[in-house]
Amino acid sequence: MSLQEPRAQALAQQLELLQRELDALKHEVGTHADIQAVRTLQFKYGYYMDKCLFAEIVDLFAEDAVLYFMNGIFRGKRGARRLYGGASGLDGPAYGMLFEHIIAQDIVDVAPDRTTAKGRFRCFLQAGVHESKRDAPPRIPAQFLEAGIYENEYAKENGVWKIKLFNYRIVYQARLEEGWAHSPTEPLMVAGYTATYPESPRGPDELREPPPVWPQTFIMPFHYPHPVTGKIVPARVGAKNA
Repeated sequence: MSLQEPRAQALAQQLELLQRELDALKHEVGTHADIQAVRTLQFKYGYYMDKCLFAEIVDLFAEDAVLYFMNGIFRGKRGARRLYGGASGLDGPAYGMLFEHIIAQDIVDVAPDRTTAKGRFRCFLQAGVHESKRDAPPRIPAQFLEAGIYENEYAKENGVWKIKLFNYRIVYQARLEEGWAHSPTEPLMVAGYTATYPESPRGPDELREPPPVWPQTFIMPFHYPHPVTGKIVPARVGAKNA
């Protein structure tokens, strides 16, 4: 064996190690780019919701998306089109209507293959109707607040992130003048679903049990384990006082 052979082997090993490190760094950078893309996707959803841009919202969903809202399950873009814009009759910005969504406290986790992701976001909504508006939809209160949690899933289609599973759970709704201590158990602005599509033209594909709302306190399932123990925190509803 010549003296050159051990040197060549060492150099090959160093190059292999550098390539592995480079691949790991490229994957890490790509994952961070995916996290930012998913965060931006969800934030843009909120801005479109502010102004009732329902056509633009539907385009954010994957073709085979599933949407959970109140006691309904909507499937695919056809289901998304029935969900958005169906109940209120609004389509685009309208004089005197306020729907300001603040989406924050985001936690996004991307799968190792970087084709799917899961995200948890908090939503706070300030909504209402200006006193000068005379033709507002009848169910919308003059001033109300809403808080909720998204536990969504996302998929990359042809290099573009889209919403695959939309799972929004209302925590509370309350008229501003009354406050959340007097939050109604029945939803404001929209009503629970009583029939499925096509019996109900705007209805969901399936009905489900209504999720709990305030004053019930609940843990919506976390998509991630505890960051220190690695354990899953179970979903549960707080016990009602006797």
